[in-house]
Amino acid sequence: MSSQKETIIKIDVPGTGRNSSKTEINILCLDITPYSQLTQFLCCSAFVFICYLAYGYFLELIFSVPEVKPVSLYITLIQFLITMLLSYIESLIRNPIKRKVPLKTYAILAALTLGTMSFSNLALSYLNYPTQLIFKSCKLIPVMIGSIIILGKRYGFLDYVAAIIMCVGLTMFTLADSKTSPNFDVIGVIVISLALLCDAIIGNVQEKAMKQFQASNNEVVFYSYAIACVYLVAITSVTGIFVDGFVYCSQTPITTYTNIFLLSVSGYMGLQAVLTLVRICGATVAVTVTTMRKALSIVISFLLFSKPFVFQYAWSGMLVALAIYLNHYSKKHPHYIPMPIARCWHYLQSFYQSEYRYLTIKSKIYSDTV
Repeated sequence: MSSQKETIIKIDVPGTGRNSSKTEINILCLDITPYSQLTQFLCCSAFVFICYLAYGYFLELIFSVPEVKPVSLYITLIQFLITMLLSYIESLIRNPIKRKVPLKTYAILAALTLGTMSFSNLALSYLNYPTQLIFKSCKLIPVMIGSIIILGKRYGFLDYVAAIIMCVGLTMFTLADSKTSPNFDVIGVIVISLALLCDAIIGNVQEKAMKQFQASNNEVVFYSYAIACVYLVAITSVTGIFVDGFVYCSQTPITTYTNIFLLSVSGYMGLQAVLTLVRICGATVAVTVTTMRKALSIVISFLLFSKPFVFQYAWSGMLVALAIYLNHYSKKHPHYIPMPIARCWHYLQSFYQSEYRYLTIKSKIYSDTV
């Protein structure tokens, strides 16, 4: 009996001990498991900065041209096809894709992915890239509104403060862009708001699907983009955008398709680096790195692409960054309320209760007298 117990212990320890703690950590098939956590963090951060800075550059280079506005869906289709192929190639190198999530769920994810990417790309035809980036950083606002209305969720004090600061910063940044940008259009604000709405919904759907069916990141990316490609082929074929886009890209095929390819590769590599960073250091650290990357992307956009700069861009962008920090700080301290505000609130509550008791007693005396 004792020997059986010892055997069971020896079998269980390897499965739950050393081997499980040393999970393999990869960045695009590059194994960085043997290195320290600091080295892994620096490698992931470097990938995030380099890939997403390149992604922002090629995105603005392609979609800021006025002629691309009517054929933006065709370029988005090529981008989706390349991303799908990259995901499939990675699965051949690492692990084959085995679908676990129902196709109905992927159909919804594909529609949301299509909405996010196509609206984001189209918005660059109406807005500056910094303004588009600031809007995409403000996902907190539609997420909070949707959670309150649909789920009845309650948020802490810092979440509401972050949402208010974010709204102010976003408004000021948009007003600055409307005054200084020659290609500013209110339609761009509507389009990027739709992209933001899709982006806010897609995160919840992806999280639910991955937790419920234990699906891998590669599976979700592949099937979402593959079905979205089917949608895009149908839409562009019916509307005639497919032919117009092909004609447009055929004018300078090498330059155009090379830029789209580099855009897709840099975006895919950046996404994988962010996912690895979340796995190593957690979501808060990953968001901090990506926020710093966005700030640097805005600076580089002003340097590389000629556009007027006013100081209102700087302080409104800092307000948005502060709001993002407060939002993530509130996740660690959900019940935090500054001491002066807490004291004022307690004072108002005690004052209300004392006045309520006083009025109750007075009304009772009055009723007894009458």
